[in-house]
Amino acid sequence: MDASTDTRNLVDKFKGLPNEEIIAELDKSRIPLEIAIENLAHDFNIGTVVRNANAFNVARVHIIGKRKYNRRGAMVTDKYLHIDHFATVEEFIADAHARGMKVVAVDNNRPESKPLASTELVPNSILVFGSESDGISQELLDAADQAFYIEQLGSTRSINVGCASAIAMYEAVRRLGLLPDA
Repeated sequence: MDASTDTRNLVDKFKGLPNEEIIAELDKSRIPLEIAIENLAHDFNIGTVVRNANAFNVARVHIIGKRKYNRRGAMVTDKYLHIDHFATVEEFIADAHARGMKVVAVDNNRPESKPLASTELVPNSILVFGSESDGISQELLDAADQAFYIEQLGSTRSINVGCASAIAMYEAVRRLGLLPDA
């Protein structure tokens, strides 16, 4: 494939490269953060969360529950990520803890959640997002090591999960000192 005719949604340095080379190059600079999405109701916003995960070059994405999601929102960025599927919360938590990962729930609808501004974000964490309508299941929230919410100023109960994932990933990357120099 020629870089000048490559119509994929890629930054210039990846134009013309086969997917395998892009993945190999991205693997050299993956950040020590993973994302999980609890997919209980085939949420259409999952594709957006996956696209955001690619934008921040997270190490892995985990889909918990239903395997299928709306890939249109991902804009084909899922091809450049490592995506795992776990049928149950129990399987996901066992895998996360076996690898020494900290499970961090992002949910504004739970009394145990703390404000993002006062939450410590550490490397080797998995930020977990729930469905747009119901948030994270109580089972997953109970198994999480910590939970935070994104503070809001307006009248709505929540912001879109795709937007919340972008805010949370950006803040984690910023606090970990992983943003590129401007």
